[in-house]
Amino acid sequence: MAAIANCPDNVFEIQSRALKHLFTRIRDENTNCKDFAFYASRIMRIVAEESIGSLPSTPLDITCCGTGASFSGELVNEDNVCAVSIVRGGDSLLDAVRACSPAMAVGKILIQRDESTPEKLPKMFYSKLPPNVANMDVLLVDPMLATGGSAIMAIQSLVDAGVNPDRIIFANVVACPEGLTNLYNAFPTVKVVSACVDDGLNEAKYILPGLGDFGDRFFNTV
Repeated sequence: MAAIANCPDNVFEIQSRALKHLFTRIRDENTNCKDFAFYASRIMRIVAEESIGSLPSTPLDITCCGTGASFSGELVNEDNVCAVSIVRGGDSLLDAVRACSPAMAVGKILIQRDESTPEKLPKMFYSKLPPNVANMDVLLVDPMLATGGSAIMAIQSLVDAGVNPDRIIFANVVACPEGLTNLYNAFPTVKVVSACVDDGLNEAKYILPGLGDFGDRFFNTV
């Protein structure tokens, strides 16, 4: 991963040669929902692995099987991590995280954009978190970061539950500078892992060049 020029220091963009091909598939207006879900899932598996790899780890020296050679590695304590999905789109990325770490605890937060407001303000409907979440590292997952309103509200709900912002990683597929700046201004110590940072928002607060409504295309409700 690499820090991004002209973006806050807590933002890291994934570097992978696979992403150009995969993003071409999911951005294309001619890609049907079935194929969108297939290629988006491949991107999200990369995001999931990079995000888990960004969690706190402990150095560990091991002996390699078959050769007896020594190897200096590290292990993430996945037993003390909670993956929190911003429903509905976040459930797709949550599935990718749990495919990598099936025993990881799960939380759910339902926030929706109020499309009747010019600012597309977020509204909280539901939150369910593990009782000991305050003592855990948190992977907050949502494929799209546009204005940042939903992510900021979700992070605030985690902070209200006792989670230290320093222990939150927000993982997404596509972000934009406006949302990243808003998120950084609200919670400057939250780390962001993104597969791609797009150019910005249009007047309707949608990401450009974007890829349409991620949830509708992934769940075939277009």
